[in-house]
Amino acid sequence: MTDTPGSDSDTHLAPAYTGRLSRDRIPALRMPESSMDPDAAYRFIHDEMMFDGASRMNLATFVTTWMDPQAEKLMAETFDKNMIDKDEYPATSAIESRCVSMVADLFNAPDLDPADPSSATGVTTIGSSEAVMLAGLALKWRWRAAGRGSGTPNLVLGSNVQVVWEKFCRYFDVDAKYLPVERGRYVITPEQVTDAVDENTIGVVAILGTTYTGELEPVAEIVAALDQLASSGGPDVPVHVDAASGGFVVPFLDPELEWDFRLPRVKSINASGHKYGLTYPGIGFAVWRTPEDLPEDLVFHVNYLGGDMPTFTLNFSRPGNQVVGQYYNFLRLGREGYRQIMQTLADTAQWLAHEIGQMDVFEVVTDGSGIPVLTFTTAPEVGFSVFDVSRGLSTFGWQVPAYTMPDDATDVAVLRIVVREGFSGDMARHLADNLRTVVDGLHTAHTTGHLPRRKHFAH
Repeated sequence: MTDTPGSDSDTHLAPAYTGRLSRDRIPALRMPESSMDPDAAYRFIHDEMMFDGASRMNLATFVTTWMDPQAEKLMAETFDKNMIDKDEYPATSAIESRCVSMVADLFNAPDLDPADPSSATGVTTIGSSEAVMLAGLALKWRWRAAGRGSGTPNLVLGSNVQVVWEKFCRYFDVDAKYLPVERGRYVITPEQVTDAVDENTIGVVAILGTTYTGELEPVAEIVAALDQLASSGGPDVPVHVDAASGGFVVPFLDPELEWDFRLPRVKSINASGHKYGLTYPGIGFAVWRTPEDLPEDLVFHVNYLGGDMPTFTLNFSRPGNQVVGQYYNFLRLGREGYRQIMQTLADTAQWLAHEIGQMDVFEVVTDGSGIPVLTFTTAPEVGFSVFDVSRGLSTFGWQVPAYTMPDDATDVAVLRIVVREGFSGDMARHLADNLRTVVDGLHTAHTTGHLPRRKHFAH
């Protein structure tokens, strides 16, 4: 009797490790009937995931793709801690409170007691998406309590906002008043804001680091315009700052810039710890200026996990490891460490923007001087589009998105590069070299007629 290759009784080495794994088809859409060896299950899933792109070469995402191995170890040790169960995991709960206090202090919240974490008003969340929902709900509740208007509540925001704001308005019955951008201007203006607000406006959203270009919207100027409007008898409208991308950049690169709670009209801020907070996904923060800015009737108190636990989240159970990872970064890096990292990333982004600007086929839209994000478009005379460039870079493993701008500027298409921790200067040089190779190939293809002509997007 001949043993089946790869069976337990086979004493010969198989020519490849696949010969030692089951060759039966594994169901993809139904739970298999029988169990599987853990090593085989690991190898099956591990191999399938090789078809994903390399995360550190994904320049489309703002999300952190590298952390210290010590942080990874701490996070692995705390996967099983349920963040909501504060009575059972008091140390993790205390770490969460400390993180919120550190973020509130970073954003210059008033009247903080350095010895009392409860003096900060805020929560950790599953990224900025949940934080946005919570901040939006607080704005709506405060508007309703103030009795400022009798119509449908509305929110004033630019057409350049991240889609989660559209979700908030749709899910929670708020009219979105989108302020248009235009070619050459991809942020909102104070004049647009004051023209749009009315007695039913629950708040104005200003973005610190837009998704489309990485630009900082003029928060202080918007606040000043709203202050003047309110003092002249107009509506008194609060401001929320969406600092998902810039909240952990601007305080270190431009600490004198006033965009945060130093401006009394700014009532709440959200930030993503898993972006430039340098922590793996998903963790975010929603922070309010004072306790009065977070309506008490939005906070629920439960005791069925032991002890009284006030909670203001859309989610309930979630792992504590992201909070632990964020706390590691805060302790490990401190303000000076964050400052050094952000300056290095900004330097890399601006160097890369300069190299791209030197190529006569491109025009730089933003150079990474706001946050370490640069965008660029093709010059009018070239015979290929940003989408061709994006596809060309993918052959080298780079994921560089090409997309059109928001409404009223959709005839503009750009490429965006997000420079994050883990993207070294050497990687930037490789990217620049690969980009030149792609451009040379596109030039040749266009000259020989092998490149299909596509609709050109103006810049």
